[in-house]
Amino acid sequence: MINYLSTRNKNTTATPTMAILNGLAPDGGLYVPSDLSALKIDYRDVINMDYRGMARVIFGRFFPDFGEEEIARIVEASYADKFTAEEITPLVPVGDRYVLELFHGPTCAFKDVALSALPNFMVSAARLNDFNDEILILTATSGDTGSAALHGFSDVPGTRIIVFYPEHGISDSQRLQMTTQQGKNTCACAVRGNFDDAQNGVKRIFTEIPRPAEGVSLSSANSINIGRLVPQVVYYFAAYAALVKAGRIQAGDPVDYTVPTGNFGDIMAGFFAREMGLPVGRLVCASNKNDVLTEFLTTGHYNRVREFHKTTSPSMDILISSNLERLLYFVCGPEQTASYMKALSETGEYTITEEELAKIQSLFTGICASEEEGASAIGEVFREHGYLLDTHTSIAWAAAEKYQGDSPNVILSTASPYKFSRAVMTAIGMEPAESDQENMQKLEAGTGIAAPAPLKAIFQLEVRHKDVIEKDEMMQYVKDRSVR
Repeated sequence: MINYLSTRNKNTTATPTMAILNGLAPDGGLYVPSDLSALKIDYRDVINMDYRGMARVIFGRFFPDFGEEEIARIVEASYADKFTAEEITPLVPVGDRYVLELFHGPTCAFKDVALSALPNFMVSAARLNDFNDEILILTATSGDTGSAALHGFSDVPGTRIIVFYPEHGISDSQRLQMTTQQGKNTCACAVRGNFDDAQNGVKRIFTEIPRPAEGVSLSSANSINIGRLVPQVVYYFAAYAALVKAGRIQAGDPVDYTVPTGNFGDIMAGFFAREMGLPVGRLVCASNKNDVLTEFLTTGHYNRVREFHKTTSPSMDILISSNLERLLYFVCGPEQTASYMKALSETGEYTITEEELAKIQSLFTGICASEEEGASAIGEVFREHGYLLDTHTSIAWAAAEKYQGDSPNVILSTASPYKFSRAVMTAIGMEPAESDQENMQKLEAGTGIAAPAPLKAIFQLEVRHKDVIEKDEMMQYVKDRSVR
């Protein structure tokens, strides 16, 4: 059976279900499969299945200790009647490109695909391991993970969840989605700082107080949790299947994927899809003005000591890309990865070898796009095709235009444009109003494109979560709320 190792020490191991429960390895590393070859499947069989069938095969390969029957139950519980699109993640042709719409879930962002599954994984894993502690989900968010995690874990038995988000730098709609969330076990708290401050605080808490109170253990809903990352692998197969079904490619043809990413999780799922056997051509990593990943993928130098920019694509406003550590493990090994992570922590930078960079560049391309290029893409795509991009997908669109590869290019669309209505309106030449609610209404009326019902509903809900703390108060905050 496949086992899981820490990216920083191959002797730190866990079963698949315990890797999900733990979230983060005790040495601060991320869990990765011990044997990538054990993930191999015949993709030709998988792409002939519906989305749930694909999920059953892929989940079962990564997490065999659940057993086939339990995996089938988890898939059904995760995806039945939760998405407005029958295909879960429909592939839409826009001009000569393809947009993979990942925002048809309950919070209108791609995180729903994985965070519909993670609570079911976690509850089942606890039962299978006779794990009796209450599970406290601790999560940092740059915008979308928080609302999807809060929704996914709301009133899930045996769990509580605390989400930390930057006080400024996210849209009003993103904030309202978190602060109005129902559920007796949910908590959202603003941090005076940026996403990296919140994420660093969460990692420190995991390392220093993994059991913050008697009978309470921490786990994570961020993509540092392998149970959050694996469900994202499925939609790479779904996109490929849709291209084959449409006659755009033959099975075996390579397909490029352009991914707007800050934390490197969504694109890391593409790496795992390729390792499973899917004919992935290139993975194009699209960054906004916070271009730390573009620099790394181009030069091999990772440097978080730089100016932090607040942009209209806030979920990408990240300078420490946690999931990159998983890629480093597969390229460099655990000892070197631990050394690089130590340097990043102590000096804010590290540089990999030319040989290591060459291995990464054989699959990944890093391209950044400016605020202006993203806004221009929104305007041009709407005028030419009547299609509305959000501010993150527009960065990926602009990056794909710069890349211009020979293979079909699937652009991962990570959020509904109505989550960022002010910026989208400005990009298409409309005058925004004062509030997100007004902007949603004006954008809907001006484009004829319906706003998602869950987003329109948030303005009528009571704000329940109002806490704002300093970044160095996070640990005490968790301790205070861990008392059962």
